[in-house]
Amino acid sequence: MLRRRHLGRVSFAEADDLQRALFEAREDYVLLFEHPPTYTRGIRAQEDHFLVAAEFLDADVVTTDRGGDVTYHAPGQAVGWAIVTVPDDPASGRQHVTRLEDAVIATVTAFDPEGRLGRIGRLEGYPGVWARLDTRPHKIAAVGVRTKRNRRGDRRTLHGVALNVDIDLAGFQVIIPCGIPDKPVGSMASLGLDVGEAEVEERLGQELARRLGAQERVARVDRSAATTSDERPLLRRLRKAGVNPDEGLAITTRKPEWLRIEAHMGTRYQSLRTLTEDLRLVTVCEEAGCPNIFECWDSGTATFMVNGERCTRACGFCLIDTRKPLVLDPTEPARVAEAVVRLKLQHAVVTCVARDDLADGGAGAIADTIRAIRERSPETNIEVLISDLKGDRAALQLIIDARPDVMNHNVETVARLQRAVRPSAAYHRSLTVLARSVAAGLTTKSGMMVGLGESADEIEEVLVDLASVGVSIATIGQYLRPTAKHLPVARYWEPAEFDDLAERGRRAGLAHVQASPLTRSSYHAREALGSATPLAVPSRR
Repeated sequence: MLRRRHLGRVSFAEADDLQRALFEAREDYVLLFEHPPTYTRGIRAQEDHFLVAAEFLDADVVTTDRGGDVTYHAPGQAVGWAIVTVPDDPASGRQHVTRLEDAVIATVTAFDPEGRLGRIGRLEGYPGVWARLDTRPHKIAAVGVRTKRNRRGDRRTLHGVALNVDIDLAGFQVIIPCGIPDKPVGSMASLGLDVGEAEVEERLGQELARRLGAQERVARVDRSAATTSDERPLLRRLRKAGVNPDEGLAITTRKPEWLRIEAHMGTRYQSLRTLTEDLRLVTVCEEAGCPNIFECWDSGTATFMVNGERCTRACGFCLIDTRKPLVLDPTEPARVAEAVVRLKLQHAVVTCVARDDLADGGAGAIADTIRAIRERSPETNIEVLISDLKGDRAALQLIIDARPDVMNHNVETVARLQRAVRPSAAYHRSLTVLARSVAAGLTTKSGMMVGLGESADEIEEVLVDLASVGVSIATIGQYLRPTAKHLPVARYWEPAEFDDLAERGRRAGLAHVQASPLTRSSYHAREALGSATPLAVPSRR
């Protein structure tokens, strides 16, 4: 089975970390995306092939382990990376490159029935794919790959092809592209074909899949252009993703029996509420209107929310305050630690609002909270539920260095609905955050909601992706609409369907799947950690 993923615009650093996580997986993947302006050096690149010093280029400059020389990437270029298992044979690398080139040739030919680009194919002695071979050759696609064994001993591939669709060719003028000084770079557009990058990317994905896998499963993010409408943005985005909000459940619709919750405001609930008020702490239980608040608080469990109570994002499902955030309170980590001590918690959960206004996204304060709890209550397991930190590797490292027992980041929904549900985030970014956590040796967890218009098969693809990047624990629960201003509920999933999703997750390779109508990210968190595989639970030392 080949998993084809269309990811949108992805930085090289995020794409590279994601592919290296998938390199260790059992599943085969083709990732399709475009880069922001980026120059990459292959293993045979020569520095004098940069005609302008790298520090003066208005683009990222990255050294890679792929074959080839220096090249340029930017919007308008369809990039396809294949992470697949190939025979353990010295010839497998060349055979793999041939398949990638064949896929590009078939893609371009499909859009050029009148032969405007002339003869398309290979140019002897020069890698990649070329057009106008019958007149003056123009390079329209670069190929650079690497094959090596992963930790299981399988020979796997990395990197792939980059096909110029409608890229700004000026970016190639400050380098000697692929180390070839006497032959021009072209694009499908510059040579006479008016075709959209999304169409080409889709066809390229199909052609790669035909050559790399007998069967495929596809997931793609919504990349449709914005349109003018009087409708609220979150509803417009939902329609573009293929969900009709008019068919959703009215907010007055009576919940089914399995979603009705009795309020049990017992002694433990009241004492915990008094404690949070006394220590001036914020809990996500209250701020997000969690349906499990009575059960969890009555058992002495709470999820503390740090970095304030105002979020810089406005996700379509979330009730948390989105007014301008206040400055961080330096006493907050100590106050959270005091609450953990007073409650004698064996498992403390710390979550946060997104703080895109801060240089580190609030990561430093989360790390301070972990250390404060560890100092006051060293035997307490600490789980953190974090934002994507805008994909900032250095910010994430601050939290990794504090060594929480569990790193949790929610993917929230299926790939198709990402833009509708959380427009300031991205599917590939969430997978990359999780992959980086796994690579650092942390037990890693993610969660998602159902009831927004997704299918069971789409959810299964998310679970496969989570397992493939090394996630151990997943949570799945029913989305409940907080107010009429939030995304509508498409339907209520039944308990038996959650059992099926949990089984799909286990088949995908996840160590623990907590799936039920009322499951939330922190629900039964201590039990989930206990059932994760022993190898997945790192030492704090």
